[in-house]
Formats: sequence, structure tokens, C-alpha cells
Amino acid sequence: MAELTLVQEHPVSATARGSSLRRLARTDAFFHGLTRAAALAVLGVLMGVILALVIGAWPALSHFGFSFLVSQSWNPVTEKFGALAPIFGTIITSAIAMLFAVPIGIGVAIFLTEICPPLLRRPVGIAIELLAGIPSIIYGIWGLFVLAPLLQRTIQPFLIDLFGNVPLLSSLFAGPPYGIGVLTASIVLAIMILPFITSITRDVFEQVPPMLKEAAFGLGCTTREVIRKVVIPYTRVGVTGGCMLALGRALGETMAVTFVIGNAHKINASLLAPGTTISATIANEFTEAVGDLYTSALIALGLLLFVITFIVLAIARVMLARVARKAGK
Repeated sequence: MAELTLVQEHPVSATARGSSLRRLARTDAFFHGLTRAAALAVLGVLMGVILALVIGAWPALSHFGFSFLVSQSWNPVTEKFGALAPIFGTIITSAIAMLFAVPIGIGVAIFLTEICPPLLRRPVGIAIELLAGIPSIIYGIWGLFVLAPLLQRTIQPFLIDLFGNVPLLSSLFAGPPYGIGVLTASIVLAIMILPFITSITRDVFEQVPPMLKEAAFGLGCTTREVIRKVVIPYTRVGVTGGCMLALGRALGETMAVTFVIGNAHKINASLLAPGTTISATIANEFTEAVGDLYTSALIALGLLLFVITFIVLAIARVMLARVARKAGK
């Protein structure tokens, strides 16, 4: 009787199992299509942004041609526009900010993961992460009313006196101490991107297997040697990625830089002189743009910023690939 019951229940069980498999297959197909649609939507939005920028920038690019990239003239009255000064300011401020932020950020990450006492590790880490949550306009106001006067009274006069008779450096730190300028904007940018470098670097440092560090300590290595020969080589891909992410953040920053850079469409050898960036120029002048050519020139600046960011990301991918191949070898 039991065998008969089993024989009768077997077709029902097989039917239920087949129905369950078909339902799972439909769900999986739906999920597959949904994720593909999301990916294609992102690509569609990206292509739409590029197309809109190209269409908007085409009148200025066709009118000025290659001279738009190599001229620093920016005169809305005569409708003569050149992007060289904003491009120069964007690259210089971001490069100097990275020069300040990368060693400090990596140093803070090393301190938090390897040296910091356990009681201080969490408060210091939270304090660093809170810097990323401060709005950029707050950084700009702080830079204008606190940092710029401080630099004008103390740091900039000291740099002018210190490097006044040094070849090359005298031109980098020449001129009156305005307070605002390229150096001030770079310092504000460095403070803004510091949490990104520190947080990502700290997270990748924590992924180092303890066994590797303990083995190095067992061989007689000091903490400095363990960090230099074990931790940093093991995590260099993640550290490089974090630095590139911070660089992308610095390139596109708008409001904080607008407050403290001086907004002067001119290339100066001195880091103490006012300058401008692509984002600051667009933020300052877009609402006042009169005429199709003026508006098109500002949109062309946005297109150039997009291209610069794309080039930076491409270079970052190449660097990460090379670092990964070296790590594999």
C-alpha cells in the first residue's frame, strides 16, 4: 500500500518540481533583462549628455576652431573666448591639491590601521569621514573668510620673502599677497578630497591578511618596514584607485573653488595670483551669458571638462592594469 502511494505521488512531485524550475527560469530571465536595461540606461544617459554638450558647444568650436583651446582671451563684450586659462587653472589646482592630499591621506590611513591606539581609532576615523559630508559651499565660505586672510597675513608673505631670490621659485611665489588665488584654491581642494583618499586607503589596508604582517614581524621587520614592504605593495591597486577617484572629485569641484580662486581669466606663473577653473567660469557666468556664442562657449568649457575627466579616468585604468600585472608577476 505504501509503495502504491509513493508511485501515485511521484508524478505530482515531478510536476511541482518542473513548475518551480520554470518559475525560477522566468524570474532569472526577468532579472537578467532588468539589469541589462539598467546598464543600457546608464549608457544612454551618458551618450545623451555627450550629444547635448557637443550640440551646444558646436557654434563656439566651429567659430573659434583650434584657437579656442590655445587662447586665454575671454571677453564677452567683443565675443572673443578662449579656454586656455580655465583649462590651466583646473589642471594646476587639482595637481597641487593631489600633491598635498595624497601623502597626508595615506599617512592618516597608515596611522589609523597600524599605529593608532584602539580607543582613538574610531573617533579619528569618524572625524575624517565627516569632512566628506560638509557641503562644498561651506568649504568655500571657510576658505574665503578664514583661510584666505590667514594666508594673506602669514603664509604668503613668508613664501614671498623665502623664495624671493631663488631662481624659478621666485616666479612661483611672486606678487602681492592677495590671500585668494591658485594656492588657496588648491589647499581647499586638498582638504575636500582628503577624506576620499583616507577612507579608501584605510579600507584597503584593513584587507591585508594578518598572516602576512605577522610573518614579516616574525622575520624581524619593524612597523615601518612592514608598511613599506608588505602593506603598501599588497594594496597598491586600491590605493591608486582611491587617488584617481579623489582626482576626479578635484577636477569637477565648483563652488569652493569659485569662492577662493579669484576668478581671473589669465595665466600667471605665480601660485599666489588669482586664476580660474572650468567649473568656476561656468558657475560665475552661465546665468549672465547673453547671446548664442557666449552660451556656446560656456557649454564648450563643460565639454572640455568632460573630456579631461574621461582622459584622467582612462589613464587611471591603464595605471591600475599595469599595477595589477606587476602584482601578478
